[in-house]
Amino acid sequence: MKGYDDKRDFYRMMLNTEVTVTVIDDEVNTTITATCRDLSATGMAVEMEHPLSISTHVRVKVDSAGGQVQPLDVSGRVVRIEEEGANCYLIGIAIEEID
Repeated sequence: MKGYDDKRDFYRMMLNTEVTVTVIDDEVNTTITATCRDLSATGMAVEMEHPLSISTHVRVKVDSAGGQVQPLDVSGRVVRIEEEGANCYLIGIAIEEID
């Protein structure tokens, strides 16, 4: 499916919606409220106040805006971190499983 302006394999939908990010840890699963900026078939970009480490495993839940579409629940890992400003980090997550 290449041929889009950014040369990605899949189209990226631009979003600005609240999501719940759960950091998967052996001891404690920490839950963080964040903002999903964009989403594709293989990944997403999430804006949050604190950075996560590369390769951190996470579960991300995106609630449905209405009852007609089921919520999105994915598992993945952090593949990119960009500091965008004070207390603002853009976290790139590769989707590994869709539940």
